[in-house]
This record gives sequence, structure tokens and C-alpha cells, in this order.
Amino acid sequence: MKKMWSVFTCALPTLVLLLGCGGQTEDVDQGVFIPMISMGFQHQYWQAVNQGAQKAAAELGVTITFEAPELETQVDKQLEMFDAALSKKPAAICIAPLDAIALIPLLEKARSAGIPVICFDAGAESDIPVSLCATDNYGAAAAAADEMAKLINEQGEVAIIGYSQTSTDGIARVSGFKDTAENKYPNIKIVSIQYGDGDPLKSTEITKALLQANPNLKAIYAANEGSAIGMVNGTKEVGKVGQVILAGFDSGSILKDAVRDGTCAGAITQNPVGIGYETIQTAYKAYKGETVPKEVDTGFYWYTAQNMDDPAIAPCLYD
Repeated sequence: MKKMWSVFTCALPTLVLLLGCGGQTEDVDQGVFIPMISMGFQHQYWQAVNQGAQKAAAELGVTITFEAPELETQVDKQLEMFDAALSKKPAAICIAPLDAIALIPLLEKARSAGIPVICFDAGAESDIPVSLCATDNYGAAAAAADEMAKLINEQGEVAIIGYSQTSTDGIARVSGFKDTAENKYPNIKIVSIQYGDGDPLKSTEITKALLQANPNLKAIYAANEGSAIGMVNGTKEVGKVGQVILAGFDSGSILKDAVRDGTCAGAITQNPVGIGYETIQTAYKAYKGETVPKEVDTGFYWYTAQNMDDPAIAPCLYD
């Protein structure tokens, strides 16, 4: 995958959000309708994705909705939402799949109905979606591994806290880090990979257990916002702040504060506003019959206390 640190500025104006969190898509009886089915809405990351989508919708004069299951483990609920949206015969439909394989029968249904599907944030194990608008998650995780390797002098025991073994982005954010650490740095040893479902509380307990079971642990990498919050909280609870290098993925107020005060050495931030914006732009083009790229790389940054206020990075650090 192509590595890319940024694509365009994230500083887009905040718009009124049309958010159907956990509910069913509302009936739309006029104009172009494009529903978005997200993985979740509980993290500010998804709110930023929605912000970008609303920006694009306003520019194009189309109607969109944004909804998601209450939990990012509710695959069946997300599939129900996708099916319900399809029944309304939208111009196109956008989804961030919780399960890259379980979605396939509904993708086939969409294709039969002539409705283009655009994946965002994560892809599906199918060539039916006309495009994927997302971060190069593998490349971003590899960059995190490189940065962490510098901080631990390219040696020592490292643990990983992932959040999903079924979504393509969840898989890539672990494999990109693991492959890079193991293949580039022979003196780094991955001693454990645990999964906390993106739940801060569960990830806190995982962190505490990792620190207690691995007294020589040099560093921990957490693969999304909820995992990183748990990593930070768990490290604090066992009194290991400053003794173990922490690296995260995503942003949010708790993780930003941890980076700023030095609890967490740094983290990868995506361009969530850009993901939402490009997803709706791409969906509209597909609806109009235009050729769209199979992948739209929306970029990422590694941010630290030293660079997080830089003009190019600060707008991408959502709260």
C-alpha cells in the first residue's frame, strides 16, 4: 500500500450534523439520497467523519444520513441497517464494515439492484464496492512501529492491543505494526497481542494484565482510540507511567492530553473529516456514472507533544 502522510487540510467548517445514531434511516422522498452506515458513533472519530460527510453533502446538494450500531461488535445490527437502507433505493450507499466477510451477501444484493457501494474507513472482502475511502492503515501502523522502535532503541519486549479481528482496518493496524517490528527490528520481540473490542474499560484491564505478566515490557501499542484510552488508564492504574513507552492510534481528548503531558509518546491520527468528505464525493460521482478510483488514500500523521499544534496536524486531532 502507498504510504501517505497527508492529503489535504482537515480544517473544514463544522456543520449541523444529521445523525441517526443507533436508529433506522429516515424516509427521504426527494432529491439524491445517500445513507452512510458507520461502525460506531460513540467515539469522536466518527463524529468527525460525519462532519466531513455533511460538508460534502452541503456542497453537492444531496441528502445523507449517518447511523451505526450502539456497539462496534454488533455486526448483525449493522447488516440490518444496511439492508434497511438498501430497501429505500438510495442513489448510492456507504458503509464502514464491521465484518469484511459477513457483508458480502448484502453487497451482492446491492449490485443486483444497481446501487453503487462505497466503503469508508475499512473495506470488504469483495470487489463489489466501487471504492474505498480510507487511511492506509497498514502503512500508518508501520509508521507507528518505526517511531516506537526509535524510542526503545530498536530492542525490547512490546505488546499490542488491537480492537477487531474481523474488520480490514482492525487487522491492518495490527499486522502493519507487527510485521514492521518483527521484520525490520530483529531485537524487538512482540510478546503478546490482545483484543479489547475498542472498549476503554476492557482495554484498561488488558493493559494492567500485560504489565503485570511482562515485567520487562518496554512498550505498548494500541490500535484505536478506545484501545489507547484503556492503555493510558491501565498504565496509570498500575503506576507504570514513564516506565513503559506508549503509542496509540486515533485522537480524542483523553489521548491528546496523554500525548501532550508525555504519558503517551505519540499516536497516529487519521484525517477523519477528509474520509467523510471524500466518501460522499465519491458516492455522488459513482451515482452519476463517473469513473472513481478503487482506493482513495486520505492520509495520516504521527503526532507528538512537539508537533501536535502544527497547522497541518492540529485540525486533524478531533476531540
